[in-house]
Amino acid sequence: MRIAIYGAGSLGTILGAFISKAGVSIELINRNKAHIEALKSKGAQVVGTIQFTQPVIAYTPDEMTGTYDILFLMTKQQHNHEVVQMLKNFLAPDGVLVTFQNGLPEMQIAEVLGEERVLGCTVAWGATLQEPGICELTSEPDALSFSLGAISKNRSKHFGKVKELLELMGTVDVEENFIGTRWSKLLINAAFSGMSAVLGCTFGEAAGPKESRRIVQALIKECIDVCKAGNIRIEPVQGKDIVKLLDYSNALKRAFSFFIIPIAIRKHAKLKASMLQDLEKGKLTEVNAINGAVSDYGRKVGCPTPMNDLVVEIIHNIETGKLKPGLENLKYFK
Repeated sequence: MRIAIYGAGSLGTILGAFISKAGVSIELINRNKAHIEALKSKGAQVVGTIQFTQPVIAYTPDEMTGTYDILFLMTKQQHNHEVVQMLKNFLAPDGVLVTFQNGLPEMQIAEVLGEERVLGCTVAWGATLQEPGICELTSEPDALSFSLGAISKNRSKHFGKVKELLELMGTVDVEENFIGTRWSKLLINAAFSGMSAVLGCTFGEAAGPKESRRIVQALIKECIDVCKAGNIRIEPVQGKDIVKLLDYSNALKRAFSFFIIPIAIRKHAKLKASMLQDLEKGKLTEVNAINGAVSDYGRKVGCPTPMNDLVVEIIHNIETGKLKPGLENLKYFK
């Protein structure tokens, strides 16, 4: 069986290192030549809350040959159509593509590959690429978990193997309501990644001060309201019912929701959003697939999303150089 991670950046490199460490052959693919060269020469260096160095197989996309039985897709969504069309040529006839991307990417990918050849996975941990070959795990070890699901009733024959591979790093929850799982991850990303990118800070720094926490709370509330309007049941995250904890319909529940936010995110307090990392490198972000996805679905179900709309607008202005990430952006939410 041939297995690869396409888009092995910070998350993919750490996942690949764990799988390789367990003695399973997995190939790490990335366009970043400096990163690939470092992986080849020094191995994958994992630092942060867990530390180890692991030799890995690594190469660039132009070195891909043959076909793969399992492809983990861990790129950003901006160029999904072109990337998936390309990967289709490298996927075995009964192979499966597992997308780890943010947002709601499965249906778009299924249009190219077919529903039975697509699995979705969400991760409940974060990482940062420190420099080529060195990736920092920013979440606590007990937060290393995955949620795995299919969009087709007929699961790929490789479903069990995918689960086994992920379990080499952390716990795996198999989700029957995978769209609900996607929305639970999207809610967290829209609120915490969105504000991390806008303010130029970590998740914990966005959740701590009252002024920014109120915006985080409003972003969460919009996600919950949109799902209610669309009859989507948001799944728990790591056993915690985030709707029960964070939704509110009166002043008392609103106060409790506000109080619990920094506690709920404490295991990921050091995490810096990948969108912020992109902005710091002068790259475009995937905000359209995160906060933009909330706004798009809100329009579809007739539920206003003014705070998510504003996050999209601010991040686009940062991308074009009109603004910079920073606390001064709080003024736009007043």
